[in-house]
Amino acid sequence: MKLRLTLALIALIPGAVQAEKLTVEDKIELTRGLTAEYATAKIQLPRSKKALDVQENGTYDKATWSDAGRENGPAARVGDSIQITKMEIEKDRLVFEINGGMKSGKHWYDHVQVGMGGSTTPVSRGQNTSAPGGTTIALIFPDGVRPMKASEVKKLLAPILDFEKHSVTEQYADTLPPEIKAAVTAKKAIPGMDRDQVLLALGRPERKTRETKDGIDLEDWIYGKPPGKITFVTFEGSKVTKVKDAYAGLGGTTAEPQQVP
Repeated sequence: MKLRLTLALIALIPGAVQAEKLTVEDKIELTRGLTAEYATAKIQLPRSKKALDVQENGTYDKATWSDAGRENGPAARVGDSIQITKMEIEKDRLVFEINGGMKSGKHWYDHVQVGMGGSTTPVSRGQNTSAPGGTTIALIFPDGVRPMKASEVKKLLAPILDFEKHSVTEQYADTLPPEIKAAVTAKKAIPGMDRDQVLLALGRPERKTRETKDGIDLEDWIYGKPPGKITFVTFEGSKVTKVKDAYAGLGGTTAEPQQVP
């Protein structure tokens, strides 16, 4: 009886029960599922040096957004296509860089092309290129960012952004060979991909390394941070030749994944 009463009292104390923390795998899923995704602006998005807050329930300070728009102009107008070019996960928020942020009106994807059979299509097809620059949006979680899927985050952003018809995989995967299309949709890299296709599937790597082995130039794109799973995507020339997963401990040392009996 005393134990039940104690638990009941603890539950009534604000902050006594901490929100479930994100795992490394949760963070990887969110990053891969949201970075490089397209959406359509449902409201005017102002340019802003400071991240524009959106609450978990979809509300935002219209006066603050309006002031930013008057001062810096729009990053996107209603109906414009935007792209999440970078995402950061903080304790109580997800921070999204839109169209390269306010630092530049030029974006890495402006020059990316995908195609097959000798023909190519710019990844920025349909992109709003007239906007003078991007902006930054922060999705706020008062009780801390909880474990969730990228699809849930898109629903939380639905009051301002429509992702339904503008994801990268929906717009461009149909132009790719079937096996590459399946890998992009699954958010993974496979041998035979080129750099543009890996960017579509996984987003930007945490870091890159280069080496020459037996006269062959190799480049590794490395995804993930210790502790947790690290993915190495190895390019020989312009194509992926190997994809390897390893698990890194707190000290940064890596080991092969354990085989399941």
